[in-house]
Amino acid sequence: MLYRLFPVLVILGLAACNTVEGAGQDISAAGTAITSEARQAQ
Repeated sequence: MLYRLFPVLVILGLAACNTVEGAGQDISAAGTAITSEARQAQ
């Protein structure tokens, strides 16, 4: 079920960005959040 929902979430996420720069900022923020969570888990 999740594998069907993932592409929809990706499309909605990209649609929320007005520009390529906005998409880059969103991806960067997600990467920062993942890094932070990984460090806390150690």
